[in-house]
Amino acid sequence: MSETVLNVMQYYGAAAATLAALLVSLNLGRRWTGWAFVIFTTSSIALIGWGFLNDEGEGIAMQNVVLLVINIVGVYRYLIARSVRSDES
Repeated sequence: MSETVLNVMQYYGAAAATLAALLVSLNLGRRWTGWAFVIFTTSSIALIGWGFLNDEGEGIAMQNVVLLVINIVGVYRYLIARSVRSDES
């Protein structure tokens, strides 16, 4: 794999995760949060690829395998599941 492709995957993963975290922190509602989880999902996919294709990135890849599952749950909860439950604090 070329070094350029690996760099793009690494920096896209970092930038996308940062953007998604910003969107979640702004608490703009279910739809925005759901799309933030879509962005988190693409970030995890990029970092999984980067981690397993890079000689020293297996730890980040394994972490993002777990985060990918969490992010898919977030996409389901905020964009797919339409049953709106009241937020209990």
